[in-house]
Amino acid sequence: MPAGGKPEDDDRRGGALAPSTGDRVRKIIHIDMDAFYASVEQRDNPKLRGKPVAVGYPEARGVVAAASYEARKFGVHSAMASVTAKRKCPGLIFVPHRFDVYRAVSRQIHAIFAEYTPLIEPLSLDEAYLDVTENLKGLELATVIAEQIRVRIKAETELTASAGVSYNKFLAKMASDQRKPDGLFVITPKHGPAFVEALPVKKFHGVGPATAEKMKRLGIETGADLKAQDLTFLQQHFGKAGPYFYWIARGIDEREVRPDRIRKSIGAEDTFREDIHDLETARAGLKPLIDKVWHYCEAIGTRGKTVTLKVKWADFAQITRSKTAVSPVASASEMAEIVELLLSPIFPAEKGIRLLGVTLSSLDKQEHRSEPQLALAL
Repeated sequence: MPAGGKPEDDDRRGGALAPSTGDRVRKIIHIDMDAFYASVEQRDNPKLRGKPVAVGYPEARGVVAAASYEARKFGVHSAMASVTAKRKCPGLIFVPHRFDVYRAVSRQIHAIFAEYTPLIEPLSLDEAYLDVTENLKGLELATVIAEQIRVRIKAETELTASAGVSYNKFLAKMASDQRKPDGLFVITPKHGPAFVEALPVKKFHGVGPATAEKMKRLGIETGADLKAQDLTFLQQHFGKAGPYFYWIARGIDEREVRPDRIRKSIGAEDTFREDIHDLETARAGLKPLIDKVWHYCEAIGTRGKTVTLKVKWADFAQITRSKTAVSPVASASEMAEIVELLLSPIFPAEKGIRLLGVTLSSLDKQEHRSEPQLALAL
């Protein structure tokens, strides 16, 4: 996964990314609710409307789970430390999360999706891909379906959603970001390649800050720059992600919308601006990652038994250390204790650490399948 602590996405860099031999053009919609958690809180509490709101806790070691658009104007965003968010926006209002409410609203939204197609791939409580190439309403235009869904969501939940419509998942995802909040954007097969060429690579889905910086050092700043590189070059510099970057630079992504997609793990990682050399700094760097993973677990009602610590050294060598508990990890503090057991033995470190990551796996599949997943980058 890219740096920056996004949840792991096993499908993002795998699957059939190369062009298919068929001529059939798919119709894919990506629906993304606007500042979902914060918008629910503003909906349910009129006193919060129009004000900068952060879902989370203001404690010194707290992390912002979501920020309203009013807060984003000050530079506040999800996964930011609460103290940093408060410094950027002194008038920021913190409200505790209510995952039961978010799940209930998510069920309403997904029920609307199901009236149009059974091919729904939930990415989070507030985000999903829909394949409407053949749909239950018999509508020819995916744009019409996307607009109807947005209208229904607004009427039934009093919340706004943004939608992207295109011929593949990557471009549908990119399209939904173009007119947020409360917007609709379409990328046709005719315009897809040109759209990608003009887009800065730092805005590509699947390119995090560290990868974008690496691309910049290689002279790659736009989709056109990326397209100019051959597959061998991209594999040499980006490994398994090379084919993904090669094909999306050409507007090609043949991954199917997978309604049976099951996540095997939940994880977050971060690449640091300066290498870490001491245990205390490493602990501080891992704290928001542990919080993010645990937020996901709480939101989808799942638990896991195996905790894995990932360490990438300054010379890019990498190690992982795992521990499996007898019973599912029950709290963020318990998870932090296990991470500490894995982290402490590597210090004193002989070289600096450039990246840390933490993953929870051996998930409760029965419970995990019952709800879509949660993403914090809303």
